[in-house]
Amino acid sequence: MPTIAIIGALDKEVAQIKEELNGAHVTQEAGLTVVSGELDGLSVVATTAGMGTVNAAAATQHLISKYAPQAVVFSGIAGGLNPKLHINDVVIGKCLRYLDTDTALIAESAPGFEEFVSAPALVDIATAVLVEHGFVDASLDVAAAEKDPKQFLVGTIATGDRFVTGDAMRTAAIEATHADCVEMEGAAIAHIAAKNGVDCLVLRAISDNCDEAYDAFCEREFDLDEYARTASGMTLDIVRRIAAA
Repeated sequence: MPTIAIIGALDKEVAQIKEELNGAHVTQEAGLTVVSGELDGLSVVATTAGMGTVNAAAATQHLISKYAPQAVVFSGIAGGLNPKLHINDVVIGKCLRYLDTDTALIAESAPGFEEFVSAPALVDIATAVLVEHGFVDASLDVAAAEKDPKQFLVGTIATGDRFVTGDAMRTAAIEATHADCVEMEGAAIAHIAAKNGVDCLVLRAISDNCDEAYDAFCEREFDLDEYARTASGMTLDIVRRIAAA
């Protein structure tokens, strides 16, 4: 039975994925809580990696080494950099770039890349699922024509190990990466997937515009439960579409 690995940014996402799996089983492995089970003829393993590139890379390598998935799917939140995007819009990571890393040195080791990608076939599946969920492409004029539409963008995600906040950091992130959003895990997950020859898909929902400090962000009232339900629902629909492919 083919296996899909799901890595979440929030414990709540993985908890809801567990509810949808047949024969769900929880184990403690390599400092991770791993949920495994079956969904529509696929074996699924899911975990919360923790924040930052090291945590993301370690979790990805563990799931690949132990479960040999055919693909790794990651969803989480990010700070918006593209002015077309608003809170709760979604970026599909066609391209993933490190923000605060000497990528030329990274590329001296296998797989020899300075930037990474989500698998094109998985990008197509994610696009189809988002459209089914009522999202419109932010790159099209139709998005601007509608009033406050739910939007998605197939674009570039920047990954760094610092929380980006304030005009100076935001501007520096845009100048360094030309990304649509910035976060702390995506490029590392895509990097390790590429190193192992495994397809990956990285999706990010916009939670802020990089205009508030981390403490203020944590104290801000926004519905993480609602986001977790939306994110896990889309992720599971993507997995179901993979199973049907």
